[in-house]
Amino acid sequence: METFWFMVVTVMLAIYVVLDGFDFGTGIIYLLAARTDAERRTALAAIGPVWNGNEVWLIAAGGMLFFAFPKAYAAGFSGFYLALIMVLWLLMFRGLSIELRSHLDHRLWRTFWDVSFAGASLLLALVFGAALGNLIRGVPLNPDGYFFTALWTDFLPGPEPGILDWYTVLMALTSAAILTVHGANYLAMKTERELGRRANRIAEKAAWAVLPLTLTTIVAITFVQPGLRPNYIAHPIGYALPVVTAFGLAGTISFRRLEQHVRAFASSSVLILGLLGSAAWGVYPNLLIATTDPAYSLTIYNAAASPYGLRIGLVWFVIGISLVIAYTVIAHRAFWGKVGLHLIEGGH
Repeated sequence: METFWFMVVTVMLAIYVVLDGFDFGTGIIYLLAARTDAERRTALAAIGPVWNGNEVWLIAAGGMLFFAFPKAYAAGFSGFYLALIMVLWLLMFRGLSIELRSHLDHRLWRTFWDVSFAGASLLLALVFGAALGNLIRGVPLNPDGYFFTALWTDFLPGPEPGILDWYTVLMALTSAAILTVHGANYLAMKTERELGRRANRIAEKAAWAVLPLTLTTIVAITFVQPGLRPNYIAHPIGYALPVVTAFGLAGTISFRRLEQHVRAFASSSVLILGLLGSAAWGVYPNLLIATTDPAYSLTIYNAAASPYGLRIGLVWFVIGISLVIAYTVIAHRAFWGKVGLHLIEGGH
């Protein structure tokens, strides 16, 4: 049952990154792709009906982590307290930016919220990328299974690392680049005219930045966390995940050139899923890797809830996840298709 719940949490977090990731990416390129007020309202209209619902997956994944692996949840939330507070404020500020932008018809007011939306989106992409880097690199767990991590120490991975070091910063930059491509693909798929063309050009250029950053990150992992390799050696089928990742990146670049927007967006989604799946395959069965002593690591076995609770929770999980999937599919299906710039310009 522990392995099943590990897969559940991993898949739900991966789906969240794919869904809310294009919201972040839209925000990152927002000021570059959308130049006029009508274009910016169009960009917001492209994510407006779904961005709030996409965050349900983050809440649901957090709930599943709390239910299935309460000790890892407690250790992670206490150790990453500062980073989580930053995420909370950024998520709130981003939501306020979307909701309040049009409440006052004043240029300065709109500009403030536009910059806030773009800045919060970029910072969230960086913070989540750094968080993934921390999970792969490990954290300074003590014998009780808890830790405290400063924002930074000597900027080097080691027994007592900070949240930020050269590796986690590299992961943050890679994450921001990937989500930039993902958001640009989404905006190119959802919009038309010059806005869609600008998004397409940004996606094409950013995709070439993703390639060296991703390769550098993969090479860096072998030095920072060689403990990920044994799972691939023991179970070579896991190499299918990096292959899927490579196909996703290749598809993103090739379909972008052909201006096949839906396929390009699907390819960047596959890229994200492949990368996160590859990381999860290497990390398993660890939830939090200890940099102090491997024996202190929190795994799916020593951090799990009782077997009885895991079995009973399966019934409620099936009901809950069915509702979340149904809501997500219906919401995205209802607002499928391009957002007409002519309707925005006409005030509709």
